[in-house]
Amino acid sequence: MVGDIHGCYDELVSLLRQVDLKPADRVVAVGDLIVKGPKNREVLDLFRGDSRFASVIGNHDLALVRHWRDRSTELKLSQRRTADELSENWETYFEYLQSLPYLIQLGDYVVVHAGLRPGVPLEQQSPEDLTELRTLGEDRTRRVGTPWYEVYDGREIALFGHWPKREPRKAKRAIGLDTGCVYGFSLTAFIIETAEFVSVPAQKVYDIPRRQAP
Repeated sequence: MVGDIHGCYDELVSLLRQVDLKPADRVVAVGDLIVKGPKNREVLDLFRGDSRFASVIGNHDLALVRHWRDRSTELKLSQRRTADELSENWETYFEYLQSLPYLIQLGDYVVVHAGLRPGVPLEQQSPEDLTELRTLGEDRTRRVGTPWYEVYDGREIALFGHWPKREPRKAKRAIGLDTGCVYGFSLTAFIIETAEFVSVPAQKVYDIPRRQAP
């Protein structure tokens, strides 16, 4: 399991080397494969070209899908830069990104990008919550309030990203893996079989967060 990559291809390669990825292993990402980092094309080509790699869709991935689909979605600056980077072969990347699921079930675990609404069955979770949820309240995107993972008590342990923090977020039934690589912190993996966290440091600061990660 790998936290938000955001185009940080070099760190991803370093992390895969650190965990000693084998031919029979599987890599599953929590979404936001692209945007903000420097090598979005390389990340997508790796995930598209290797059957061991899978991912759920993140909010930034989804923004580009919607933009390419009807050209009416307004993109943020970092998203526009990524769209420009991928423009030469955008149809291929569009086809791949729109094929990504909102969640992936892995036995006792479920992988989502942002969150799960407590008390709502998996099959009834909304795309907005799966890609944007942080806190419980009127505005799912707020950082101030009760984090969904502090209340969540589902059958599956949720593995998620979206909300960067310097160290993985750990709750009773959820684990947050976004450790802010694109912001100069680290890229983190969680190995399901051993419940082990493995991290590699970011090579540089690629983007400035709206709020400093705690």
